[in-house]
Amino acid sequence: MAISEPAGTRRTRAIDIGTFLSEGLDRMAASHARAVLALVVVALLAFIPGISTISPIDRDEARFAQATKQMLETGNYVDIRFHDQVRYKKPAGIHWLQAASVTMAEAVVGPSARSSILFYRLPSLFAAIGAVLLTYWAALNFVSRRGALLAGLMMASCVLLGVEARLAKTDAMLLFTTLCSMAALARIYVRPDSDRTRDFGWAALFWTGLGVGIMIKGPMAPLFVGLPILVLVIIERSGGFLRRLKPLPGLAWCALICLPWFIAIYFVTNGAFYKLAVGVDMLGKVTDGQEGHWGPPGTYLLAMWGTFWPAIALVAMAVPFAWRARKDRAVRFLLAWVVPAWIVFEITATKLPHYVLPLYPGLAILAALAMERGALAGQGRRMRDFANLWPILGGLLFIVLVVGFHYLGSGLALAAWPLLAVAVVLLVIAARSIAVPGPQAAFLVAVLGALFLYWGVFGVLLPQMRGVWISERLAEIVRESGCPAANVATVPYQEPSLVFLVGTDIKFTDPHQAGDLLKKGGCAIAFIGADMKPLFEAHARDIGLAYRATATVDGFTYNGGRKVSITAYQPAEGTP
Repeated sequence: MAISEPAGTRRTRAIDIGTFLSEGLDRMAASHARAVLALVVVALLAFIPGISTISPIDRDEARFAQATKQMLETGNYVDIRFHDQVRYKKPAGIHWLQAASVTMAEAVVGPSARSSILFYRLPSLFAAIGAVLLTYWAALNFVSRRGALLAGLMMASCVLLGVEARLAKTDAMLLFTTLCSMAALARIYVRPDSDRTRDFGWAALFWTGLGVGIMIKGPMAPLFVGLPILVLVIIERSGGFLRRLKPLPGLAWCALICLPWFIAIYFVTNGAFYKLAVGVDMLGKVTDGQEGHWGPPGTYLLAMWGTFWPAIALVAMAVPFAWRARKDRAVRFLLAWVVPAWIVFEITATKLPHYVLPLYPGLAILAALAMERGALAGQGRRMRDFANLWPILGGLLFIVLVVGFHYLGSGLALAAWPLLAVAVVLLVIAARSIAVPGPQAAFLVAVLGALFLYWGVFGVLLPQMRGVWISERLAEIVRESGCPAANVATVPYQEPSLVFLVGTDIKFTDPHQAGDLLKKGGCAIAFIGADMKPLFEAHARDIGLAYRATATVDGFTYNGGRKVSITAYQPAEGTP
């Protein structure tokens, strides 16, 4: 007769995993050096997969990278251009950082570095790791080293930060610069007035972060930093703490960082930069949902359940604590950090998930503070049910990727399934651990599950989904042909990633001009979409063009959400 397992044996296994990780957290929190090392290792494990193997992402990342590439090609580091158009939306700061990264890479690996998206992504990777460490450092003003380590892990495992760490854009760097300012402000605000040691250093960090942030994303940096200050001054009816920021020399230093380029771009563009960046781009996002990214108020609150996963479960559980302790000086600062800017973005017409990323560290620290004060351990079952988001969202992502792999993936992507399976199992264990051994241990198990998930998704699945990497496949055709970019035309597929991968001189044109290019003979290619084939073939007959189809690329455009079929045409063999 078989003896059944004692009740709770399976839960005990979950407890063992959570307890083991909690003990490891204690060892890592024994010193700052260990804590920093642990955060760097976890951040690298979360951010590295896929950073060099995922193709350039359309459309923003590819535009940023290509604009930097053209700066390197032309030597003009003031004006910002993409392909044959001006790109007056953001200041040049991120392009300078990307250009420096690529230049250093060229010194090591040679000219090929300029065509590798990896080296354009490195500033975002380093900024994301720096943001994790700054979250830890800022949290030390509110919680113990152990709590600060937990806050850092919340950011290291954050889905949205993991995505931005892999993209050659502004948002990871904006998060880093904003955190420089907010960490310094927290130090000055939370510490008592009697503790004025190194005030000048904190003030210098505050103003440097603000100045560099302006060079990265213009007015967004002052918004994230200025709104909390304004709210704190209104609530306290005093701005006395601002004196410790050394406003006059700080403003002068901030202006010294920003003004040279802003003056130069005014004269270089005859004011066009400001007309487009402020009058069209910034104000357009406030009043209209630009590029189809409109969303109603509440969009960010809804999106956060996925973008701040897995830490969102702890943040949701910390909300009652934040309300009860809202008059506490530490909680007041964290709420001022998050709430005002969040409201601004909710009422703004254009909605993109990464806009609120600089507010996530404030939420992570608030959750760590609630956990440290024991506010999460006594939660009722209804609040603990938020932990079920860990396996639910992980499972949903698993299903979506299985479907995507079926239609768009290659056989190599099968290597991801064991990683994803382990991830889902760990996330189920994490959800079962929320009551015993508790939220902290459960979250650590969820972080471990998230790492397996990220390796499966970013490291294996996405690079192998060849059906969506259309530009990469077209660029392979060009490389195999040996044709120069100036002799390549494409219609109607004209994604920015194709410019970056093929070359600045590629022709975005129409069926007639594509036929004329092939008529000239020599090594030339025309990429013609299925809907443009009749026009191309008719023009070819009119001009007596002899051509041959050399390859066909079928796939799915994740931007337009439609199937495409693109044929590569070259002059017939023997054409001079």
